Order: sequence, then structure tokens, then C-alpha cells
Amino acid sequence: MKKFDFTIQDEMGIHARPAGMLTKEAKNYQSTITMEKDGKSVNVLKLMAVMAMGIKCGETVTVTVEGEDEEVAAAAMEEFFKANF
Repeated sequence: MKKFDFTIQDEMGIHARPAGMLTKEAKNYQSTITMEKDGKSVNVLKLMAVMAMGIKCGETVTVTVEGEDEEVAAAAMEEFFKANF
């Protein structure tokens, strides 16, 4: 299992467009990728669940990657977060 914390920099937070991009990116990996904030955790493949978290600029999320390709997936997801959020 791999984990990393990320503080959202995008002034609009995680809204529909970036949430959709996140879900699409996560589909490239076999590992289960979850995102947690304030004790609530969701699978990032579930677009509506990601949006329902209401993540705003300045909030920190914990991303957990677990599965066969977790090393590659965790590194790629961390880069994705840096580039898009």
C-alpha cells in the first residue's frame, strides 16, 4: 500500500472537470485508488462520490493506492495531482 497527502492548490477545488480527469486517469491502473478527507474515503473511480466530497482549495486529501501496480500508480497519481490540482 502506498499513500501520499496532497493539499489542493486549484482555487476552485476539485469540481466536475478535474474530478472527471482524475477518474479517467485512475482507470489506467489495476490498483484500487482511494481519496480520503475528514475521515470520509471514496474510490476515485466513482465520479459522483469524488465530487460529493466538496474538496476546496487549501484542503488536504490522503490518496491511497493498493494493488498489483501500486508503485507505478502511486507515482503517476502524485504527478497527476501536482499537475492538475
